[in-house]
Amino acid sequence: MRKILILIPVYNDWKSLNKLIEEINENIKNFNDINFECLIVNDASTTTPLELYKPSNFVSMELLNMKENKGHARCNAFGIRYIFQNKKFDNLILMDGDGEDRPGEIKDLVEKIKENQNLSVVAKRIKRSEGFFFQSLYQIHKLITLIFTGKNINFGNYSILTRDDVEKIHSKASLWSSFSGTVKKNLKPLNEINSIRGLRYFGPSQMSLFKLIIHSLSIIAVFKFNVFLRSTIMIFALSYLNSYLGDFTIFSQILIVIFNLLIFIISMREQEKDLINSHNNLDNIKKITH
Repeated sequence: MRKILILIPVYNDWKSLNKLIEEINENIKNFNDINFECLIVNDASTTTPLELYKPSNFVSMELLNMKENKGHARCNAFGIRYIFQNKKFDNLILMDGDGEDRPGEIKDLVEKIKENQNLSVVAKRIKRSEGFFFQSLYQIHKLITLIFTGKNINFGNYSILTRDDVEKIHSKASLWSSFSGTVKKNLKPLNEINSIRGLRYFGPSQMSLFKLIIHSLSIIAVFKFNVFLRSTIMIFALSYLNSYLGDFTIFSQILIVIFNLLIFIISMREQEKDLINSHNNLDNIKKITH
């Protein structure tokens, strides 16, 4: 029987996690040919976890408690590596624990990967639920990413991966910094489903403007060599247009250089050693049996 693991990182948002688990349980109840297991990575939360219960449609559920908070991306990276090294599975589903990755789309992910069991599937965002300001920033991020990398990255963490693809990325240094960038760079081709970004179950988003910028730059930094090559071409092209653009040429070239410096600095977050040794941050594992 096929086995699918669901990986969910959580930091303090236990109320949302409980609601998410309930909704996932409801949405997987008709897959009688699949065993679902759930691994929750507690990223050193500062609040006491609510009582967790294993729903009826999960074969098993585990809570992995970390010693130190490392952030969402690194929490996912640890989970991916831990699962590949310690679990038997056919597919791995990654999703956020706050409700923005809608549980109702799990059925679409599973059905899509059944069509071609050799291709991982990402949830392509066709509609978002945030306000105008955030959506505008997201569109700017997509445009800058496309210009400097040549890649259209229109998905986040929500996805279902084959075991072979998990093997391909579980030791990539870039995984420590960006999941979507790592997937886009290393897994080709990919299947996709249309996805609508949901609303958080409870409370405001924990994503500040600063974190959003770092997240965006981290994705682009995965393709830093593409960025450098394209930037070099842009700088030379602007030099030829100097007589037409005047001072705008120098201003644009300076911005491109600064952008490349930022990308280089952000790329230093890609620490293969930290990823390889991420198991040292695991404090304990709690099996949820009832």
